[in-house]
Amino acid sequence: MKRDLAAVAFAMAFPTLLTWVYFVQLGGERGEPNPAAMWAYAVGKVVQFSFPFLYCLLYHRDRLRPGAPKRDGLLLGILFGLLVNAAIFGLYFGWLRHTEVMAVGQREILKQVQKFALDTPGAYVAFACFVALVHSLAEEYYFRWFIFGLLRRHTGLATAIALSSLAFAAHHVILLAVYFPGGEALVRVVLPFALGVAAGGAVWAWLYDRARSLYAPWVSHLLIDAGILAIGYDLLRDSLFAA
Repeated sequence: MKRDLAAVAFAMAFPTLLTWVYFVQLGGERGEPNPAAMWAYAVGKVVQFSFPFLYCLLYHRDRLRPGAPKRDGLLLGILFGLLVNAAIFGLYFGWLRHTEVMAVGQREILKQVQKFALDTPGAYVAFACFVALVHSLAEEYYFRWFIFGLLRRHTGLATAIALSSLAFAAHHVILLAVYFPGGEALVRVVLPFALGVAAGGAVWAWLYDRARSLYAPWVSHLLIDAGILAIGYDLLRDSLFAA
């Protein structure tokens, strides 16, 4: 049990540490690609997503047995994803789009996009497809299958959901705080959105526990990531096409 909890503690902390390194410490100059940040992101993601597999290969080989795809929970996952997207689009287009907070966010998001050499329409769309299709699945494997799954072996359902969801939200706080700096943005954007991420993680953990399959939370996660990235494209559209 102690070994499992130590592994979970590391897995919970690592994404936040990695995000702090490549997003904050390796900030770079505005408008310039930053190879150090790109390498930190790439190597860090390899470490992050390799760790659960290697740990289970050593200590929980029974968890590595592939299961057949299940449709259980898919409808719930799709409905949740569409509902959250409706709320996100309504909030953005109905209120935030033309606010000063979002104007600041647009400048900071553009800086990060330039840092990773994603400041053309083709590069942004390709990265958006990768994030929505591949990275969302990797995060479900990491946060729900590994972190929530191990916590569920040693704690109750509510505790496992709460801890895994807070870990999922933690690195998003750094992302949001970089994109939307300042006290007003902290109250209006960062904290509410971070709580929304934690709530989404809780729903996906519950859905994973109910369906015993990553497919349901993954399709939900995919839909929401796609919606967020579409809003990012709208924010950056003029800058991307001007590049």
